[in-house]
Amino acid sequence: MKERGVAQQFSIKDLEHFTGVKSHTIRVWEQRYNLLVPKRTATNIRYYSGDDLKKLLNVAYLMYHGMKISKIADLGDQALIDKVNEVQIEEGGLSAVFSRLKLSMLNYDEPLFNEIVREHSDEYGLEKTVLQVFLPFLSQIGVLWLTNSICPAQEHFISHLMRQVLNSAVDSLQDDLKSDAPIAVLYLPEREIHDISLLFIHFLCSKYQIRSVFLGASVPFSDLMGVAEQFPNARFVSYCTTYPASSEAQSYVNQVTSEFEGLDNKFLLAGKVFEGCTSNDVVTTVTNGEDLMKVLFD
Repeated sequence: MKERGVAQQFSIKDLEHFTGVKSHTIRVWEQRYNLLVPKRTATNIRYYSGDDLKKLLNVAYLMYHGMKISKIADLGDQALIDKVNEVQIEEGGLSAVFSRLKLSMLNYDEPLFNEIVREHSDEYGLEKTVLQVFLPFLSQIGVLWLTNSICPAQEHFISHLMRQVLNSAVDSLQDDLKSDAPIAVLYLPEREIHDISLLFIHFLCSKYQIRSVFLGASVPFSDLMGVAEQFPNARFVSYCTTYPASSEAQSYVNQVTSEFEGLDNKFLLAGKVFEGCTSNDVVTTVTNGEDLMKVLFD
């Protein structure tokens, strides 16, 4: 990992986590092709720079697309970048997009993030950009965070930029909502703080003419009844990532059912944590965003 006070220093394990190339393979490439030249700290610990990481990401991308390492190693730095751009245009895949997002996150590079989002949204639309890029990338971030390959500040940086994109999109659609549009109350249970998926639902509601009341993360269960009194016909929607835990998900469904049985409010609870949970007249559970969209917008 990066040493405190020193910018862009990575261990060989960090490179492995970010690129998917095994540490042993990286060492072989160093010895055989002089692909990377690690530096050493004052205490003689090997480390790699941000440029080394960028280079290895590009190498891994070209190998993923069938190019042999012996050919890649012969390319100069600019030729390597040019080849990546060429393959990206030919293949049109998402792996290069994820590599560029990683670089944006590592370097706190907001212009690069905006460029990536603009390019993908212009071609596929924001809805597909979130489904194909934002949400899968957030899953990758989770793995990187758990393995200590990124710091919380980097995760906060990229998540904040995603929120900006979604909030801006919601703002652009608010004036088009009809006064008699159906209402959805969007919330996350207590201790659930991962709200990008919920913001995406907020955007989709605006797009499909549903008025969404966005309560955000970690809403106390006791507050939901008060909100229901103000919106007696609203559907409550939640997309959970870590809370409730899978082992407690059915208990949460049962709690909602007991509290809201006999009322007109219905709940749509989504997320893998609800896998195996039983739906009923009050609560519908789904395990992924695609099924949530079908239930909410069909």
